[in-house]
Order: sequence, then C-alpha cells, then structure tokens
Amino acid sequence: MSELTTKHFEITEESVGSRIDVFLSESEEEMTRSHAQKLLADGFVLVNGKSANKNYKLRLGDTLTLTMPEPEPCEAKPENIPIDIVYEDEDIIVVNKPKGMVVHPAAGNYTGTLVSALLYHCGERLSGIGGVLRPGIVHRIDKDTSGLLVVAKNDTAHLSLSEQIKEHKVSRIYHAIALGKIDEDITIDLPIGRHPVDRKKMAVTEKNAKNAVTHVKVLERFPAVTYVRCELETGRTHQIRVHLSHKNHPLLGDLVYGAEKHPQNVKFAKYTEGQCLHAKELILTHPRTGETMRFTTELPSYFTEILDILRKTM
Repeated sequence: MSELTTKHFEITEESVGSRIDVFLSESEEEMTRSHAQKLLADGFVLVNGKSANKNYKLRLGDTLTLTMPEPEPCEAKPENIPIDIVYEDEDIIVVNKPKGMVVHPAAGNYTGTLVSALLYHCGERLSGIGGVLRPGIVHRIDKDTSGLLVVAKNDTAHLSLSEQIKEHKVSRIYHAIALGKIDEDITIDLPIGRHPVDRKKMAVTEKNAKNAVTHVKVLERFPAVTYVRCELETGRTHQIRVHLSHKNHPLLGDLVYGAEKHPQNVKFAKYTEGQCLHAKELILTHPRTGETMRFTTELPSYFTEILDILRKTM
C-alpha cells in the first residue's frame, strides 16, 4: 500500500486509555467516529499488527496502522441547485458558498448540499480522492459560514491542492464580527482538539490536539463588537470560532461557542442565523500552470446590513 493511503501512529502517554475509535476521529480531521468504527470493523486498522475492535483502549507504546481503502462511489445525488461560480477551468472550480448550505451530505443533511450541486454542474468531472460523499472537496466551510471554496475536478488537482493546504501555502482570509472590543491585532497560537465533554464541539486543549494559528487584524471597532480580518495559518475544524471564543470574543451570532442571550446576539438575531463569518479571499497556486491565483468576493448582504446598522449607531 502506498504512503498516500497508510499511516502509522505511536501511542504516547497523553493518549493512554483513550478508545481507539475516539483517538482516530480526533487524530484525523476528515474522519468521524462512525467512520473510524467502520474501518475498525472492516480490518483497516491494526494495533501492533493485529485487528482491534472499537472498544480497545490504547496502551503506552502501541503502534496503530491505519490503511485507507479506495474511495467508494459517491452516494450523493446530483441536484439542480444554483451555485455562484467565481472561476472554473478543466482542473478547478471556485465557488462562493452561501450561508446555510452544507458542503457535503451528512446525517440530517442529505440533500441541498454543495456536493449535490457540483455533481449536477460538473457531472463526473470531479476527483474521487476525497472518499465517500466528498468528491473534489479539499477543504470545507461550515454550514453557516459563507464564502470561497476551491474544488478539484481531477485527482491531480486534488493532490496538488491538498499538499498546498498541508504545507500552509493556500491563503484563506475570512472577515468576521466578534463580540467585545479587541484592542489590537493579535496572533492566536493555541492547539485545537475535540471538546472533552461535548463531542460535537472543538476546543483549545492539549489532549489529542493539533497546532492551530490564526492571525487577527482589527478592521473596525464599535462600542460592543469588533469587525476583524482573520487569516488562517492552519485549517482546523471551527478554528476561527474556537480561537476567538477562547479569547472571550465569540463571533456574533455563534450560539455554539457563544451565548444566545448576549445583548448583541439578541439585537442582530434576525440578520445572523449563525456565526457572522465570511471566507472573503482565497490565494492558491494553480495545480497545472503553477500560476498564483487570487480570488475575492463581496461580503454577503446580511453582513453589510449589520455593518451599516453599527456604523449608523456610532
């Protein structure tokens, strides 16, 4: 099996006692716990060279071997859903995802996804490396985050873009409105992993975490909120939301990492419907030509309406 499909993990003290399915889901950003359990049941995970079940608890010095099987056929159905295409050629497609759209199908969201829209638009001209239900997807944006997303249309482009993201060579720049007053530009360098209690959330933690770096630049200050530009150096799940919440500046409208009854969340509830976060700029190297490509998009209407209200009440 090639290096692209096989990984090895040496268990250290911080992971001792963890269930193997939990460890895998926390170590692999694209892997859910149920996916880890399926891989275990199908024999794709070995502990010290032998099969293990999902209940196995890790011991110091264990060696895990994870072999990823070939991608299964996509089960998503093509749907004629309008998508905002910013750029497209034979290798990549850049879309401006609207707020409220899920990128790929999952429990509770099997239709109306970006993947379904792309399957209709592109047909079979999408890469398959992403595995089940994720054709061409090399990075994700949360359901309630809007903005730019690049999708690979063939496996060569997929591998190139994935490597660029892994090596931090893709610039992803977001605009957001955070609660409270942020006095100066900051860089947040804190590891992110699965929340120790609420497994649906992420958190700043040392256990089974990955390094995460967010550069925050203040664009505008208001009495109760701050308009910021956030550039990702890494791309962890919910990274901007988790980092700013940890600094006591959760995003406006974010009821997962913030408080529903916060005065500003109450005030702008009819505008936000989720976190006020937009992926505004994307800079990457074209996988075929080697050209540096920069894409930008306007802020969505709900975002500009909030800024207008804030500016008028200054």
